[in-house]
Amino acid sequence: MESSSDSRTNGGSAGRRRGWGRNGLAAAVCLAAAVAGCAGPGGSGEVRPAGRTGASAAADRGGPRPPAAPVVLPGPARAEEETSGEAVARRAEAARAVLETAARWGLARPPLSAPPRPASRPELVAAQGVKLADGVPPVVHRVPTDERIVFLTVDDGAEKDPEFNRMAAELGIPLSAFVADYLARPDYGYFRALAAQGDAVNNHTINHRNLKVLGYGTQREEICRQQDQLEEQIGTRPRLFRPPYGEYNEDTLRAAASCGIEAVPLWNEEAFPDRIEYRYEDRRLHPGDIILTHFRGTDLWSGTMPDLLRRVVDEVTAQGFALARLDDYL
Repeated sequence: MESSSDSRTNGGSAGRRRGWGRNGLAAAVCLAAAVAGCAGPGGSGEVRPAGRTGASAAADRGGPRPPAAPVVLPGPARAEEETSGEAVARRAEAARAVLETAARWGLARPPLSAPPRPASRPELVAAQGVKLADGVPPVVHRVPTDERIVFLTVDDGAEKDPEFNRMAAELGIPLSAFVADYLARPDYGYFRALAAQGDAVNNHTINHRNLKVLGYGTQREEICRQQDQLEEQIGTRPRLFRPPYGEYNEDTLRAAASCGIEAVPLWNEEAFPDRIEYRYEDRRLHPGDIILTHFRGTDLWSGTMPDLLRRVVDEVTAQGFALARLDDYL
């Protein structure tokens, strides 16, 4: 597996190794320029260009909007607009930027764009993947949706690789972090930078203990203290909480509710730099699936965090899905 430095500095060779071919880039650019609204499963027509700043990515995911509007490929409109030389040139330039960014990071192909974020979060109902009970936050394994979107979540906070943040920002990949204070505390600045890109930093307790074996008071302290800490360090009070190891009981949910938690997302798949482990026998993604991974490095993994993100994006894209922002749906 190539290193992240190889994929950044040898974009052309990385693209060829991933199957782009010398003429593949030009052909893909021409095709993207000619087809109206070439985009992801939502048909939004958007293509994320190379070199987009964290602020631009943040605007797409509900964060602060940058002074300049992001570059987009025009969607279906009047035929004369789509076929004019200027429109075709704009499409070609945006498509080339996207392809070059994907190749620079060693992706097999550019990631698909998610549909626009919903105007309001969908109402959850009891269904497979969603557990509801009165007075406590819903527990969600899979977000109810028919759209071909899935969600990337990253837990704990031990590894703080700036290239991971940079790769996610340049590719426009949304993610949701769930951090434990004792791991994040040495450098909360890393997670503030992640939040500045438009990614939510959520609650994963103070000490990453198995809450299921603790009493209500201790559980509440673990969750509520981390709510306070993240509000102080990041500037926002999280709405989402994930119990360590996915272990919880009724006391956990009651404690989380008392701290202002609105939903408890768990997961369906777990991602590593060299593989993805599936919950389902068909070993496929499904609309609304939540993917778990961790802030870890080569001391525990056979690859870096950019290697991990490359694995996730390639797998998600190959199956015809886009990555969306979990916090927009829960």
